[in-house]
Amino acid sequence: MIASIAIVCFVVSGACATIRLLVGPGLADRVAALDVALMSLMGAIVVRAAGTGDTAYINLLVVIAIIGFTATVAASQFIENGRGRE
Repeated sequence: MIASIAIVCFVVSGACATIRLLVGPGLADRVAALDVALMSLMGAIVVRAAGTGDTAYINLLVVIAIIGFTATVAASQFIENGRGRE
């Protein structure tokens, strides 16, 4: 029961972050929203992994974390070099 509530909360958080990702006024806002959406996805996967006891989800979490970190670093370099200004 509590796992279902947690997953619903993560889905709502991810949906709000996705809306911010699409509507965000600046590139930095969109990067932050993407990070929140990925963290929400990872939280839901953790709850699912804890509920099922399957360790295959851990590999998926590592891949999502690496992709998210790489995207954030690339976007921050893009913004810092002045190319992300609107």
